[in-house]
Amino acid sequence: MSRAGEVFLVLLMAMLPGVASAQNSATAPASGTSPTTAIAPTATTVAAPPAIPDARLHQLLTDWPQLERYRAANAVLPAAAPEEKRVVFYGDSITEGWPLFTYFPGKPYINRGVSGQTTPQMLVRFRQDVIALQPRAVVILAGTNDVAQNTGPETLGQIEDNLASMCELAKARGIRVVLSSILPVYDYSWRSGMEPVTKIAAVNQWLRDYAAAHGYVYLDYYSAMQDGRHGLPENLSKDGVHPNDAGYAVMAPLAEKAIGEALR
Repeated sequence: MSRAGEVFLVLLMAMLPGVASAQNSATAPASGTSPTTAIAPTATTVAAPPAIPDARLHQLLTDWPQLERYRAANAVLPAAAPEEKRVVFYGDSITEGWPLFTYFPGKPYINRGVSGQTTPQMLVRFRQDVIALQPRAVVILAGTNDVAQNTGPETLGQIEDNLASMCELAKARGIRVVLSSILPVYDYSWRSGMEPVTKIAAVNQWLRDYAAAHGYVYLDYYSAMQDGRHGLPENLSKDGVHPNDAGYAVMAPLAEKAIGEALR
């Protein structure tokens, strides 16, 4: 089987949100049943996931980490001035959807979020979209899509390893690190039943401890934004995962304070 074929099979086994609303698998035929025999619906029979649209499949097969997303923007970005306190906000859709120019007017803050991304994808593009921009600091907000298994199953340890690797790359280049907590989520609309409450709490505790042990700044969005179910309340989110304007208004001063601490 070709390399592209192998990747295609992996993708079919781990569908992404926005492509499919859930990751399901068809029930296998019972022993002795012909593959062409129809299977009567049962309580455990679920629908097969829909096919990946051609454009999305092409992107996944040709640019899995989405290096093209910011390549042109990076190419025309001027080099940081000697006294410029450039900061890269690095993450997934929560970062990509944050209009930094509105919440941090006049600040040399650069948005390098990519919707749907997990920490292994972010690790691949870290050199291009963070290190090459020569920021003084990076604000890393990642992990919720890993918990949702956007690019397939991951252990919490694997998520933590990817985050640690990003921090080590930044530190090696003299870039100050702000490690953000994962925002609270009670459940994912596109991947229900992943038990995010306990998993997010565990990764956040690791982030807090890791930051303290290595001299990074821990940015705690979680404590300021959780509701009684340890999810995002309706007044701060449109879908229980992504902040709305009110949610970003809570996050902005917390981020500004953390950046100031990191740059001192």
